[in-house]
Amino acid sequence: MKIESEDHSAEFSILKAPDWINVIPLTPDDEIVLVEQYRYGIEQPTLELPGGMVDPGESPLETSKRELLEETGYAGDECINLGRVSSNPAIFTNYTHTYLIKNCKKVQEQQLDGNERINVHVMPLDDFLELVSRGAVHHSLVVAAVAKFLLWRR
Repeated sequence: MKIESEDHSAEFSILKAPDWINVIPLTPDDEIVLVEQYRYGIEQPTLELPGGMVDPGESPLETSKRELLEETGYAGDECINLGRVSSNPAIFTNYTHTYLIKNCKKVQEQQLDGNERINVHVMPLDDFLELVSRGAVHHSLVVAAVAKFLLWRR
């Protein structure tokens, strides 16, 4: 995209992407279900929330339930929309939606895509929040989802 005015001219690269979702899945015991996967950009595994791309014709809520089930084998019975953030407004056109899904239980095995290698971790919510606080969990969209959750919880 090229922007021009009388005193300014610039070119920008803009990436059109579908909306994404992040899920904060909590068990009845106040544990959180997380995914660990290798991220090629930083060349290391990261601990993250389950999530993914919203498919055409699918709502962010439907995507949240689907991605949680596919990536972890867990499902819950109460879904709360915590809002959305701009994924990276400098270059992306999309938003990332965050859903809290409560009372999650394992109901099936993972159903991963061919390129997904995901390890599932379940830990006390407070332990996860401590990892975020220390910077051990550093994916920006995960940290944004945690902020949305903490604001909702207060």
